[in-house]
Amino acid sequence: MNAAEMSQRMWNTRYGVMNAIAADNLTTRSLSLLGEWMEQELDLLSTFVEEGQTVVEFGADYGAHTLWLSRAVGAQGEVHTAEPRRLEFQQLCANLAINGLTNVHTLPVWLGRHSSQAQLVDLLPNIGTATNERVRVTNIDSLGLEALHLLKVNQPGTLEGVLSGADESVRKHRPVIYLRLGTVEQSIAEVKVIKELGYRCWSHLPYLFNKDNYGDQTDNIFPGRVFQNVIAAPIEGRLSFDHLQEI
Repeated sequence: MNAAEMSQRMWNTRYGVMNAIAADNLTTRSLSLLGEWMEQELDLLSTFVEEGQTVVEFGADYGAHTLWLSRAVGAQGEVHTAEPRRLEFQQLCANLAINGLTNVHTLPVWLGRHSSQAQLVDLLPNIGTATNERVRVTNIDSLGLEALHLLKVNQPGTLEGVLSGADESVRKHRPVIYLRLGTVEQSIAEVKVIKELGYRCWSHLPYLFNKDNYGDQTDNIFPGRVFQNVIAAPIEGRLSFDHLQEI
């Protein structure tokens, strides 16, 4: 299926109806053929995310995980999801609207330290499209959240910037942090800053292909493809991931 064909249909996915802008990438390929995206991430999050909780998600893309987060926290919970890329943000909003999700707050922003504006190409040098667009930068503390149970950072290599604008929120609410790692150098720095905040860290290696996928696809369309992720929990809490390798 080429990009044009994928853009002309809606996909029935595990957590709702979705579509994406015309793009042939890992996410759209997975959604169109498997009916899901990185399901093993959600398998882990489902062990502790509960109804009534508040989640912040950075790098929502088309909302594949946002749909699940919305269901997981329920009507009394909140999902604040940030997607700085204009076309992806518009598609995210469309997917949320068509599924009737009212507990999701969408933010067309980059999460960083200070409120400002920046060139998207400077923040995401490898995005390939719309690189000359300016985006608004804001920080998590400015959201004034009354609670924060999970901070999910999907954009690799951005955690340090996100946390630099979340000092008060992390100190007050002590959320679980789940992130996709960037380069080796970025990963070392990210794990270091998390531990300095009083967190324990575990390695999580979700495969892109889930054999029990929603689309009943038996052929592994992502052979050997795995993400390098980290999940972190406050040292003073009871949450632990003993089945994972602590780092």
